[in-house]
Amino acid sequence: MKSKRQSVILEIIEEENIETQNQLMDALARRGIQSTQATLSRDIKDLHLVKGPGGKDKYKYVIGDVREIPNPDDKLTKIFKECVTSVHTAQNIIVIKTLPGLADAACSTLDSMNIPELVGSLAGDDTAFLAMKDNPSAQRLCQEISAML
Repeated sequence: MKSKRQSVILEIIEEENIETQNQLMDALARRGIQSTQATLSRDIKDLHLVKGPGGKDKYKYVIGDVREIPNPDDKLTKIFKECVTSVHTAQNIIVIKTLPGLADAACSTLDSMNIPELVGSLAGDDTAFLAMKDNPSAQRLCQEISAML
């Protein structure tokens, strides 16, 4: 849903002069997509939208210098490469060791990936526990994480 909404937002700002978040919310609603102001704020940040000249002392949303929409898989890979030091399974539990203070970032990123087999996560300072639905899914995810490292 997020990627579809963000694609529609990009279409809207290309086709219309959108000056405010309320105008953007209305444009989305006309296309059948309901959104909150908080969600739009996050989307604007994610899409690197900025206010640019819109003519006659007006400003509109335009795409900023960074033109690529961040891919969640790229985000996951970057976080894991920079902070994970090891990953192991203990039956249906995955134990991820990170640099100090980064276990929360690892869990948060995994949670945002909507992995169906991931039941929940718990982060300490440098250790994260992932509860998986079963042992095979824990082994698969552990192998995927290891491959990223």
